[in-house]
Formats: sequence, C-alpha cells, structure tokens
Amino acid sequence: MPVFFVSSESITPPTISITGHLLLHIKDSLRIAIGETLWFNDSQGTKYRTAISDISNHAVTGQILETVHEPPLVMPRLILAQSLLKGEKMDWVIQKATELGIHEVIPIESRYSIVRLKADRVDHQLTRWQRIALEAAQQSEQWRVPTIARPQSLTTLLTGSTPTSMILMLIERQSGKSLQTIALPLVTDSSLLVLIGPEGGWSPDEMEMVGQHRVEPVTLGQQILRAETAAIATISILQSRLGRLE
Repeated sequence: MPVFFVSSESITPPTISITGHLLLHIKDSLRIAIGETLWFNDSQGTKYRTAISDISNHAVTGQILETVHEPPLVMPRLILAQSLLKGEKMDWVIQKATELGIHEVIPIESRYSIVRLKADRVDHQLTRWQRIALEAAQQSEQWRVPTIARPQSLTTLLTGSTPTSMILMLIERQSGKSLQTIALPLVTDSSLLVLIGPEGGWSPDEMEMVGQHRVEPVTLGQQILRAETAAIATISILQSRLGRLE
C-alpha cells in the first residue's frame, strides 16, 4: 500500500481528515473500509499510520496509530538537471528519478533539445510533471515529493545562485572521469547536481561554457545510451554510492 501525501492542514492529532481528489481515490478507487490502515505523509518529514474510523461523501477520517519521523540526512541531496526530451520520455525520467529518491528535477532547455515548451504551456506542463512525481513518490514510499523546477537554460542554471557542493556533467565519446570512481561530497545538507543532455547530446558551445564553471565531466564508459536511460543509470549509480540503494 502506498504512502499518501497530505497537507499539514489535514492533520489534527489524534486524527487525519482526507478530502478532495485523494478522498475520491481512497473511497471509490481503493474502496478502503472502516478499520483498514493507511499511511499518510505530511511532506515535512513525518509519516502517520492510521486506522480509518469514518467514511463519508465529504471526508475520510483516520485515527493516528503511529508516528514515524524521517531519518536525518547524512548525504548530499541529489538534483537532476535533465535536458528536455521528446514525447513521454521526460515523464518517464521524472517518474523513475522520483522512485530512486531524487530531491529535485530541473528541466533544461539545451541547444539540441527537440522539445521547446511554449510560454503559455509551461504552467500546465509543470503541474502535470509535479503530479507524476507525487504519484511516483507515493508508490515508492518516499519521504518527500521532489520539486520540479521551471525550465531554464544551462547558462541560467550555472550562473544562478543555487548552492551546490558538486556539479557533474554526463558526456559521451570524450575523456571524463568514471562515475563509479570520482570522489563525491559526503557532507550533510549539501547538494550534488547532475547534468544530463538531450537526445542529440551537448552542443560545442555548451561544452565550452561549462568549462568556465566548476563542472566535472563524467562518463558511464564506452557504450552510448539513450538520454533517458543515461539519466536513470547515472542516478542509480550515484544513489548506490551514497548508500541509498543497498
């Protein structure tokens, strides 16, 4: 059974009251009955095991049986900067990255990105991506739902004010350090930013630009992977090295 994310306003110990879309899902899709137990997450690092005590057309109410707190963060937060991909590939990357415990996804409008979001569609797309991340976080029982940032250029990302302990850029057909052996920051409350290019790879201008910033080029070896495969492979390796996949 997944862990459902709810707003803090829904939690008034010793009860939790569920309304809106989640109410319909629990009542009509899952057909939860009185007496069954569900886990809820307040998105702030606390999970609640509850026993459903009342079901109506207006709310589902649960009695809190157990409270569990998120373990302290002992490794860097992992941020994925993914160049926009065509079709459903971007959806897939967001879903799988969330299941692997990513903290944030930043869509990048890179030179060779085939997809170009229209200004009047950005908010709609962000809402859709955030919903995908929410559902994936619930299914995989994550402590938090990753944030999906607004699409931005690589220049904006690298010259922005977001503090990171390390920036890695996945490259192909070039010399770069192995993702398996490169030294990683192991500092609590730091961030590790990973840059993944589009289907056509990074442009020469982008490669030249990152040389002006503290970016470490890394590779997955000699094989050439699809952009979406490379993203998930990279996250998996890093999460394993950081002790989150054992």
